[in-house]
Amino acid sequence: MRLSGGRSATAVAAALCRTPPRVRCPGSAAFRPAGLRPVTRARCSSPHELQHTAVLGWHGNWSCTRRPLKVAAAAAAATAAAASNGGSSSSTGGGLWASLASLANALTNFFPMFVLGAAALGLAQPVAYDFFSPAAITPSLAITMLGMGLTLTFEDFKRVLTTPGRIFAGFALQYTIMPAAAYAVSRLAGLPLAFTIGLCIVGSCPGGTASNVVTYLAKADVTLSVAMTTASTLGAVVFTPLLTQALLGTLVPVDAMALLVSTLQVVLLPVVLGAAINSAFPKQVAALAPLSALSAVVLIALICGRVMAENAAAVLQAGPQLLTSVFALHACGFFFGYALSRALGIPERAARTNSIEVGMQNSALGAVLATAHFPAHPLAAVPCAISACMHSVMGSMLAAFWRRQPAGGDEGGSEA
Repeated sequence: MRLSGGRSATAVAAALCRTPPRVRCPGSAAFRPAGLRPVTRARCSSPHELQHTAVLGWHGNWSCTRRPLKVAAAAAAATAAAASNGGSSSSTGGGLWASLASLANALTNFFPMFVLGAAALGLAQPVAYDFFSPAAITPSLAITMLGMGLTLTFEDFKRVLTTPGRIFAGFALQYTIMPAAAYAVSRLAGLPLAFTIGLCIVGSCPGGTASNVVTYLAKADVTLSVAMTTASTLGAVVFTPLLTQALLGTLVPVDAMALLVSTLQVVLLPVVLGAAINSAFPKQVAALAPLSALSAVVLIALICGRVMAENAAAVLQAGPQLLTSVFALHACGFFFGYALSRALGIPERAARTNSIEVGMQNSALGAVLATAHFPAHPLAAVPCAISACMHSVMGSMLAAFWRRQPAGGDEGGSEA
């Protein structure tokens, strides 16, 4: 019988059963062309015949007279031996790097502990953060955003821009949930006027840059988070003054140019640069991904600890009433940001992104505005300082939970 290409079944069987010269495989000699018939794989009794069946789909009344040859095992052993002889040094290096990457991933999963520990250290021993200057916070955030940009591609930006409704939904939630929650919490808690001012200013501010980092660690949609942070920051030029006027009866102007420059320096430019590097060197960037996540954790912990150290005295004097109020404000943002997103039919991953973006505010901007426009109430900046640490701790804990939960099949986001 002839097969396609003019080769006989006997020749094909012999070719499939080649073994080392010292062991003669009986495949070709024992093969009986006269009795060929179709068979199923289950009727084959030796690895030789399985090999024939996999390729030919049939065989004759023949059998191998020697013990079955472990074809797959032999091939795997030969491949392993070749790899061992040809690249032992590279294998050792690869194994070491894989171990480091695994360790980095394991440490990243404990990032809420790092943030909590850093905050506690800043509160108990403020001098411990003297090495980390407040002037280093902005560059550190920019470096972190560069690391997140390395996980993105320009296709991610195209995808987000094709769904502007999600950006608008996040924008609307940002400037409705948080101002309303700030007003309600301050009234229900019966806060003094200075703390009420500070809490309402925090609620009227745009999303903070740290939300992008937490989104990255939560394995949510980083590109959407960056787009929302940019949109809410630019919108703050109009909405923050209007909201403070409505909540406090005082128009608080916002420096539009300073906000734009800060957003470009800390958010947009580093992320776009990271995406460009990822597009040019994808393999190298993929190998560094676990270290990017761990570096983000370390920098966020340092920033949180530094902020707490700067405001340790104010936090200790504030008392449980203010701490509970700030916690309640951000808890409302996280909860309603997610719940309302899901109610609007927004996919799971984007809903998680909205939750983080709404729950985490630009508290540093709030502190600047409170100090500049309410000099008669110096304690107005205290809720902003507490908020800067509170939302980082709460966001980190939420991200740690979501990091272990499947986000469904919707597109978007990069995983840390």
